Amino acid sequence: MRATVTQIGNSTGLILPKEAVARLKVKKGDSVYLTETPDGYAVTSYDPEFEAQMESARKGMGRYRNALKELAK
Repeated sequence: MRATVTQIGNSTGLILPKEAVARLKVKKGDSVYLTETPDGYAVTSYDPEFEAQMESARKGMGRYRNALKELAK
């Protein structure tokens, strides 16, 4: 699949084909993330930084499960 780099005002933008937008499940205004890979860059709607933060939160919630249950009452 091919994308086009173009000038958008004073910025540079990447125009994604309709098929790529559908596969990424994104719409106008959504953010996508560039992840460096050995073969170049991957464009994804998945935010690896957010996933790392959620993993930390899951560990904390597991550790303090009883305290969180009491606070929820």
